[in-house]
Amino acid sequence: MTPPATARAASPVTAAELLGSYSAAGSARPAPRRQGGTPRASVRCCIVPNAVIRIAAADDGLAIAALRRSWTAEDHGDVEDDEYEARFLDWYQRESTRRLSWLAEVSGAPVGMMNLSIFERMPRPGRETGTWGYLGNAFVLGSFRNQGIGGLLLNALIAHADSHDFVRIVLRPNPRAIPFYLRAGFAPDGGFLVRYPS
Repeated sequence: MTPPATARAASPVTAAELLGSYSAAGSARPAPRRQGGTPRASVRCCIVPNAVIRIAAADDGLAIAALRRSWTAEDHGDVEDDEYEARFLDWYQRESTRRLSWLAEVSGAPVGMMNLSIFERMPRPGRETGTWGYLGNAFVLGSFRNQGIGGLLLNALIAHADSHDFVRIVLRPNPRAIPFYLRAGFAPDGGFLVRYPS
């Protein structure tokens, strides 16, 4: 499935724009409502004031590859692989028809990423098709963690899914990240975390 053209043409969003009129200093945001009207917790964090969150473009493959290399180095040490970037760019191009990636940038440099694999359900009689997404590859450079960038990336991804009528977002986070996703309205479901639209 090819994502809507408008999704790829989205303009960058600054932290202040993403949070609306609420101050970056930690003012409480209104909790979104779940089905049935009960409040859902928001992703809460302190904010890097000059962070820009945007949907990655076709020419952002090397920036995302560099973040992936940093993530690997953090988990496994530096890995020599001279062909990695070429393999990554090939994968990135193939995946671009069914995956959206978000980049977080500070002063023009990429500091975080998150992506959403997009799936369209097979049609069946008497039921509309639906689109759902699998959230993956969420990463923020260590020196930029705990400053709200992960929350900004997640809020942008959720806003996209909601505005494109996704029936759900699914992920399988590492154990340390579970509270972060629970605060954003995800709930456990068979070994995964799932978020349904409001």
